[in-house]
Amino acid sequence: MRRLVLMWLTLMLGVVALAQRTVVSGTVSDAKTGDRLAQVSVTASGSGEAVVTNEDGVFTLKTEKEVETLVISYVGYRTRRVNVKGEGNKPLDIRLTAAPVQLGEVVVWTNDPRQLLRIAMSKISENYSRKPELMECFYRETAMKRQHYIYVAEGVIDMYKTPYTKGVGRDRVAIRKGRRLLSPRQKDTLSVKVLGGPVQPVQLDVVKNTEFLLNPLDLENYDFQLLPSQMIGDREQFVVAISPLIPQHYALYYGRFYIDRETLAFTRVELELDMSDRQKATNFMLVKKPFGVRFRPKEMSLLIDYKTDDGVTRISYVRNTFRFNCDWKRRLFATSFAAVCEMVVTDRADEAHPISGRQTFDSRDAFYDKVDYFRDPDFWRDYNIIEPSESLDRAIDRLVKRHQK
Repeated sequence: MRRLVLMWLTLMLGVVALAQRTVVSGTVSDAKTGDRLAQVSVTASGSGEAVVTNEDGVFTLKTEKEVETLVISYVGYRTRRVNVKGEGNKPLDIRLTAAPVQLGEVVVWTNDPRQLLRIAMSKISENYSRKPELMECFYRETAMKRQHYIYVAEGVIDMYKTPYTKGVGRDRVAIRKGRRLLSPRQKDTLSVKVLGGPVQPVQLDVVKNTEFLLNPLDLENYDFQLLPSQMIGDREQFVVAISPLIPQHYALYYGRFYIDRETLAFTRVELELDMSDRQKATNFMLVKKPFGVRFRPKEMSLLIDYKTDDGVTRISYVRNTFRFNCDWKRRLFATSFAAVCEMVVTDRADEAHPISGRQTFDSRDAFYDKVDYFRDPDFWRDYNIIEPSESLDRAIDRLVKRHQK
């Protein structure tokens, strides 16, 4: 009898724990046009747990802590704080208002955009984390053939980052949980591997990995322009644009750096690979391809968002997009493909324990080989994710049905 009572109590405790878990969901759109907004940051005030909206402007945030306020922030819009206490499970309809830039009396650091970038670089150690941190992230990679999804893989990853005063050599990523789905149709399969993977928040953290771009030697290859200021939430931003100036044997970037006008912290980086020389772009994007396939690059773009909390700025979202055509010598028309890798930081651990070498995901590894096939419909029950868009959700259902056949 005691054993039965203990089992009953254990089950009841599990139900109570589940009942205490808070789930907040909704949509974010433009207050004037009604258009849904993608990649909007949604943060639970106090806990720091966060997600971003999907392509349809939809989000779901799960937390074990009681949420009273959501902080909604997006470039070009005013930050909005939404009181969700007592709302229950009712989906929220959140509208953001565009934020016109109102220039007041500000300190003009310099009229030289190159010098402004250098000053911001010199303040990285002051503006960014000075201690090791362990972050929980959600990662997803998808591939499309023409307008149809042929591959989906996603997972929860742990990301260990050393202080921003150090390089990325000791930063690590490990897969905690993941799943994948590939079209079973042979004609949909294309063994083309492009750059990307869960290590991208380490390698593509432009502010920390200064060997990537933000170093004096690489910046000499670019022309600089100071664009009109923009707002990210309630904070005014300098915007510095770069474009290729000195030709190199490798492809360069077009880009924009958003720099907080008060702290001079980098808050957003947008980069797009120069496609004017197809061979240079191919050499940068392509790792390997099947024999007989001609690879034609169309786009490689990168978006990195940083978020400031309690005076410390950290990476919060990364999105890498590839678009390319492939054709075979005996075929008349080329086939278009698109691949997207994105990662959002959903939480930070109270204590930062380094990730061991055995757990580390290597940049030479394929994410597909490290995770399992889609099975459990409640796979992400306890985790914050980027909600799949309607089109992706339908595609997943179709791919699962094909596998079941």
